[in-house]
Amino acid sequence: MRMSTVNKWHRAIRVMTSMAASVLLVSGPAPQAHADSTRSQQWHLDAMRAEEMWRTSTGKGITVAVIDTGVDPNNPDLKGQVLDGKDLVSALHAGDEHTDYDGHGTNMAGLIAGTGAYGGGRGAFGLAPGVKILPIRMPSRGDNISGFASPSYFSRAIRYATDAGAQVINISMGARIGSPELNSAVAYALSRGSLVFAAVGNDGDKDNPVEYPAATPGVVGVAAVGKDLRRTEESGFGPQVDMAAPGDDLVSACGGKTGLCRAHGTSGAAALASASAALIWSKHPEWTNNQVLRVMLNTIGAPTDGSKRNDSIGYGIVRPRIALQNPGDPGPPDVYPLPDFPAAASPSAPPRPTEVPDSGTGGSRGETAAASAKSDGGNRLLWASLASGAVLLLGGTTAAFVARRRRGNVL
Repeated sequence: MRMSTVNKWHRAIRVMTSMAASVLLVSGPAPQAHADSTRSQQWHLDAMRAEEMWRTSTGKGITVAVIDTGVDPNNPDLKGQVLDGKDLVSALHAGDEHTDYDGHGTNMAGLIAGTGAYGGGRGAFGLAPGVKILPIRMPSRGDNISGFASPSYFSRAIRYATDAGAQVINISMGARIGSPELNSAVAYALSRGSLVFAAVGNDGDKDNPVEYPAATPGVVGVAAVGKDLRRTEESGFGPQVDMAAPGDDLVSACGGKTGLCRAHGTSGAAALASASAALIWSKHPEWTNNQVLRVMLNTIGAPTDGSKRNDSIGYGIVRPRIALQNPGDPGPPDVYPLPDFPAAASPSAPPRPTEVPDSGTGGSRGETAAASAKSDGGNRLLWASLASGAVLLLGGTTAAFVARRRRGNVL
């Protein structure tokens, strides 16, 4: 970015600061300095034309549950975005759902709801910066078969998220085993009006195992594409893939020393699919979960048109921009649009408030050995720099001060 452009943005930031209804100040370490804002490194937001969408929807009014390793509410780009949630693993890890023992959960929350607050709007943005994050912390002990957590943990987390009012449930984790209990929990979530998105895994270049909950009936399995809009080599493939989203070289807020990460994998793709659903639902709060998902499928795109699925990217790549511009007919409110869950014919509950009841901490202390240590996100963290600054909120809408958009593929 040229210095003249930077100066213009700085002047705009000062003017907007004086007008803002509230200003949230944050600070943090800055081990390195970058001429460009963090936002200029977020190619996936350029490809998805995020600023264009934010003029219509930021996801405000929608709660996204992040079932993961915890979410740090003190991350500069997540200040004010993280609700009280549920900790299922206090017997294994210190702290609670606001203590991220790995950085992965905060990373997913940042991809979904980052506000870009750091450095006066020069931090990392999420695709839906208006949503609230409901953190549900999962265990990290186990083996490669159990995955990140046993089906029992996933089941409890999904039911809690549903009862706590999360319209969208993001699971960027996986295990190689499912269970009737997990099937029942997903069916419960759908019947209560929620949508469940899950990463399909990062072993596509290895043994390509089927992972759950992504392969559980009623869960939207999400694969990853790169900047060329093709499935990444590591992304899992098979009949469990329903759609795809960007999942390579993703820069976002996360846990760790600087609060910023560069990562790749289907974890991030699932988070962006969840954020896409939140953007659409915020614009159409009267729609049911089935209608939101149907519009996502109807407006899916490149390099397929959504008319026929394939095992690499499912029906295609999510395009919330198109869904916001021209959603078409959302269809019947009580019919689940994917063929793997024909039983989802019961009427969906209407949209629920986002307030979360006081959950306390912990859960059953008996389930410890079955928890696992494998993440579908496959984070390879590259700690980047942050500088102190402020987030600007005007009328509940995030004010995004963005670097010049680079040319590239557009969704």
